[in-house]
Amino acid sequence: MSQPPPPKTSAPKKGGRYDRSIVDGPLLPAVWKIAWPTMLQNVIGGLQGMVDHVMVGHYVGYNGNAAIGVSWQIFLVVVVFVSSLFTGMSVLVSRYVGAGDEENVNRTVYQAFLTAAGLALGVLAPLGYLLTPRLLHLVNAAPAVQAEAIPYLRVMFVLSFGMLLFFMLGGALRSAGDARTPLRLGVAMTLLNVVFNVILIRGLGPIPALGTAGAAWGTVLASGLVAAYALWKLWGGGWVVSFPRGGSWRPDGSRIRALFRLGLPTGLQGIAMNLGGVLLLGFIGSLAQSAAAQAAYAVSYTQLFSLVTWTAMGLMGAASAVAGQNLGAGRPERAIQAVQGAARIALVGAAVVGSVFLFLPRPLLAAFGMNEPTVVEIGVVLLRVLSVSGLFIAVALTYTGGLQGTGDTKSPLYISLISQVVLPVGLCFVLQQLGRLEPLGIWLAILLGHMTRCGLSVLRFHQGKWRSLRVEG
Repeated sequence: MSQPPPPKTSAPKKGGRYDRSIVDGPLLPAVWKIAWPTMLQNVIGGLQGMVDHVMVGHYVGYNGNAAIGVSWQIFLVVVVFVSSLFTGMSVLVSRYVGAGDEENVNRTVYQAFLTAAGLALGVLAPLGYLLTPRLLHLVNAAPAVQAEAIPYLRVMFVLSFGMLLFFMLGGALRSAGDARTPLRLGVAMTLLNVVFNVILIRGLGPIPALGTAGAAWGTVLASGLVAAYALWKLWGGGWVVSFPRGGSWRPDGSRIRALFRLGLPTGLQGIAMNLGGVLLLGFIGSLAQSAAAQAAYAVSYTQLFSLVTWTAMGLMGAASAVAGQNLGAGRPERAIQAVQGAARIALVGAAVVGSVFLFLPRPLLAAFGMNEPTVVEIGVVLLRVLSVSGLFIAVALTYTGGLQGTGDTKSPLYISLISQVVLPVGLCFVLQQLGRLEPLGIWLAILLGHMTRCGLSVLRFHQGKWRSLRVEG
């Protein structure tokens, strides 16, 4: 199958401000150059959630932990869809960078910013505030959990724009070959978040203790400050991406359509994955010990399992950027080699973290204030299942990055529908109808989904259909 020409450009600048070693130099160093700052950023940024859980667990109790876990699962379903255009932006940016077209890189970033602002402020904020109680009812959150979750989730919805801008900027910079600037911004945001959490969750001086809601305020204040700085830098220039100079500042319909055409499947994929998580929470909420199981799920899966997904997501972004840039430069074989190398690194990382889950589950749970015997027993079993599950999801994520970076954003959607919704939810439904639904059955359903996603993602990438895809609007 013949390789299509690079995207059409208008007086492209060859080389210039972009790192050409990604398309000209050794591949594994190119992947690692983007991956390690992203992985470190994910680890440091993930400390925000851990700090939330640790402090809330000690000052509020496990109902607060369950509230944060349930709220984040709901929040991500919506936010992932709104931010889906960032994947479309990343595909276009990496292609244009590979072709050396600085003007189109910057115009793509600006149009992504305009669209994100409109969706966050005009759609997400008002609807999220109004629908929060219904969304929590959907996942069968216990009354005590709902009481903690409603103010937390409303703050996150209404003031989400700073976080969305941070996600957008990180994707743009990494796709252009700069992963260190998002790392610096992520470290700053995490430090600010920790400071705000210490003050707002437990209170300080005249500032009252806000408990679980204080964790939400800490997050939005930190992301808002970083977003304000990012806007100043994008406007003034100095980064590898910036807002364009000259020309029209109006929304560009054709470019926005391209963002959604490429990004919408990823948004639907994210909804499918998180919807599957929400439905699993519904099954967890139907258990006899629902609050304990939800707390164990919130800490073990949404927090500790992130030790696997943080590194894998960093390698996913690196695989996407390197594959996209090499395809834009007309070098598809280098794209294949980059994804394979990223997958090998991800597998090793998941094995290391999984061994900790397998042998030290109780100390990990205790660090989050999980001392109630029922919660601990349920959490230990889940961590041991996740020690195996992480191997599959790590490889799946890197191949997902390869598919998305080369412009095939539809295949991961179909794979996620099968692996994250149909199979695990279907298994839980059958067990429930048979009257045999227990926590272990839900945890094994998660493992089945991750195994299936891994196998289908690897198979689809190596079919090579992405070679003939055109991405420009």
